[in-house]
Amino acid sequence: MTYRVNGKSFDGEPDPGQCLRTFLRALGHFGVKKGCDAGDCGACTVWLDGAPVHSCITPAFRAEGREVTTIEGLGAPGDLHPVQRQFRDAPGFQCGFCTAGMIMTSATFTEAQKADLPRALKGNLCRCTGYRGIEDAVKGVVGVAKAAPGKAVGTSVSAPAAEEVVTGRAAFTMDTHLDGMLHLKVLHSPHAHARIVSINKTAALAVPGVHRVYTWEDVPRRRFTTAIHTDHLVDPDDTCLLDRTVRFVGQRVVAVLADTVGAAEEGCRRVEVEYEVLPAVFDAEEAMADGAPQLHEAVDPFVLDPVHNTLVEIHSQIGDIDAGFAEADVIHEGTYFSPRVQHAHLETHGSIAWMEDGRLNVRTSSQSPSIAKVKLAHLFALRPDRLRVFCARVGGGFGGKQEVISEDLAALATLDTGRPVCFEYTREEEFTTASPRHPMTLTVKLGATASGRLTALQVRNVSNTGAYGNHAGETLYAGGAAVMIYRCPNKKYDAFSVYTNTVPSGALRGYGMTQPAFAVECAMDELALALHMDPLELRRRNIVRPGDPLISMDEGPDDVLFTEDGLATCLDLVGEAMARNAGEPSPGPGWLVGAGVASSLHETAPPTEHLSEAWVTLGDDLVYELAVGTVEFGEGTSTAHVQIAAHQLGTTPSRIRLVQSDTDRTGFDTGAFASAGLFVAGNAVLRAANAVRDRILEFAAAHTGVHVVMCSMDDDGVVCGDRRVPLAELVATARARGIRFSAARKAYGSPRSVTSNAQGFRIAVHPVTGEIRILYSVQATDAAVIINPAQVRGQVEGGVAQGIGFALTENHHVDAHGVMVNPNFRNYRIPTYADIPRTEVLLVDSSDSVGPLRSKGIAECCINPVAPALANALHDATGVRCRALPLTPERIYQQLSESRPVTTGLST
Repeated sequence: MTYRVNGKSFDGEPDPGQCLRTFLRALGHFGVKKGCDAGDCGACTVWLDGAPVHSCITPAFRAEGREVTTIEGLGAPGDLHPVQRQFRDAPGFQCGFCTAGMIMTSATFTEAQKADLPRALKGNLCRCTGYRGIEDAVKGVVGVAKAAPGKAVGTSVSAPAAEEVVTGRAAFTMDTHLDGMLHLKVLHSPHAHARIVSINKTAALAVPGVHRVYTWEDVPRRRFTTAIHTDHLVDPDDTCLLDRTVRFVGQRVVAVLADTVGAAEEGCRRVEVEYEVLPAVFDAEEAMADGAPQLHEAVDPFVLDPVHNTLVEIHSQIGDIDAGFAEADVIHEGTYFSPRVQHAHLETHGSIAWMEDGRLNVRTSSQSPSIAKVKLAHLFALRPDRLRVFCARVGGGFGGKQEVISEDLAALATLDTGRPVCFEYTREEEFTTASPRHPMTLTVKLGATASGRLTALQVRNVSNTGAYGNHAGETLYAGGAAVMIYRCPNKKYDAFSVYTNTVPSGALRGYGMTQPAFAVECAMDELALALHMDPLELRRRNIVRPGDPLISMDEGPDDVLFTEDGLATCLDLVGEAMARNAGEPSPGPGWLVGAGVASSLHETAPPTEHLSEAWVTLGDDLVYELAVGTVEFGEGTSTAHVQIAAHQLGTTPSRIRLVQSDTDRTGFDTGAFASAGLFVAGNAVLRAANAVRDRILEFAAAHTGVHVVMCSMDDDGVVCGDRRVPLAELVATARARGIRFSAARKAYGSPRSVTSNAQGFRIAVHPVTGEIRILYSVQATDAAVIINPAQVRGQVEGGVAQGIGFALTENHHVDAHGVMVNPNFRNYRIPTYADIPRTEVLLVDSSDSVGPLRSKGIAECCINPVAPALANALHDATGVRCRALPLTPERIYQQLSESRPVTTGLST
């Protein structure tokens, strides 16, 4: 067969049944991405004779004799196609994994299609941006700007890898191929709870191309936790690489290593496993009851009560909760449920391992290569200097890649065979085996005086950690932020993290605060209704203010500095915005219109130890090399780090060369999560840049005989008094004396500060269908000094969009046997462009006390007030209170039917 790809003809023969996506990637066109393999996400979009197609569902043979164009053929760095330029300059991307497909689709649009983007973009998904940046890119709106020397902070400079992203040259984890690479696939448990009696490998090993079949008997028996924290003791060591007991449907049972993915999958199908099926339990409350099936033995002292499947309990009380309720004029109590939801990052988990010079190398999709290295060294008894772990660009994370769940098996197979090994998750495996958000059931009881002063705040939180305890305790403690946000002399927080026979829960944006925020913020609205008080006013009267103790768990000292009244300002800004009645009009007669608000407070780094080290070196080419271990997966820390360094060194971002996320080339970094990529790593970058700047200035002062206070950085030179000395002269002179302008500095996540958010929605609800349409969305955020305005807006827009998905459409449906029944984008339903309104982002004019250049990270917290604000708006419109997410049309219709006639809300 003759093919023509990007203007070049060649003869080739695809494998029987091979899709065009895998055919093109085998040829090295790695801009063609895998997001779903079902035609749902559009990340693999290419042109056939100029028309966009999803290459994952297009047979390769259909491209014979036709012109195939991939993103690489559209334009190259320095020679961009106009649409690539628009996506660079909007900017129209964050992690960039969907960008090639977005561009290939958008570059074919007619003016009519540009005017109807909800329809034109229905085949392309983005999890990061909230779609506003993509809309701006399609319409040619420019959002980036160039920074003057020393003026990078506060400017919306472009991301360092922008041109590589929009041309498909940016390498993600799986965008490489190594000679002799083997492929690993996993056989998953069909049972929620079972003991393996026997495994017969014979038929699997007979499949042509199969090299190994690994079972629980073939792997190290060291227990570990997949969760990534500097302090591994906060998580239980309750997991094995492969285990004889399986505790959820989808758990790894056998790993098959073969020459091809197809052979490995066939090997998995041929493995014969005999199980002894055990009783299972799926509900957390039932799992705590006497006589419930026991998931774990006392294998780890961390597990509090294995008989009752209780991993962690928290019981804290401040003041006298009974006296507080006795003092109250009004008491509200309600139970609220937040379900299991998935990260749905478009790049699935994956790792590639190989040996080089006797050392194990692991290229992985992780939010923390440093800690992944620590865990692999522990699992395989490797000396740390015999192991390198690094990341290319990562295609989204949101906490889902704060785990070690693909690296271990790839490393195992490479150490065993000496061959390169690739282990890449399918989309179904993401849904059925990767760690979603913890389902939580929270009972909130509030007491207040008639004037609206809180007298008592009590929360009971039951968290379903699933079959294993990764992130179980930390997310439970994080929920205290929902209690901390309000000033109240009497507080009680009881929380339980419980094992069940379901997929292990993990870290997800908002990290343990999203679920309690939904409960507490809905309860505050219900309390306001009982008090006949405006919900915003009730919040204003009770939120913590600078000078108030930030009390959630106890009255002991902590390292949190609360010096800015950002929360009150956020509420005021949202209140003013909602009063303007902005946004879209009601869809028409019969729709019910209502408004809702919610707020949240978030600490700028996790309470456990968080460390980052940055290195800055001025090279002979007069470019500063900045080495920092933080991973870039769309959160924008790479851009912010470059801006901070350029700002302090008096130069432009173009003269900063970034090296990142490689344990051989950077210092230790706990990881890019909990907004610490800016707060902690940003401080390390700031200190390292300052140290290099000071060394250069001191050397220049001695070189010119001018006092150092008369010297200042000037892009590629230093001004000393009335003389400007080129950096080239200083570097050459320093080199001759054996001096190098280089420095390393560390930063820790202490002391910490807080950031605030408030969200407002105006919505329309159809009383017959239960459909919700968002007419207006606004979020105010306290990000303190803004490093990059375009990135801050993009993070908030993306967080709100993700929160809307969690609140309205997404649900990880598990049946009565513990099987997830909707493990694909088509049925799980993350938001499309048509589902997401443009969110007005309001930035508080403030300054942080301890953040780098007085800035704060905001990517984590912006999601927290979204779901309760929507639920509160729904109640305002209809008079019905949905205390369980998601707010689906079916659930809304049912409650409307039960409560008719509707007596509140505005009918238009």
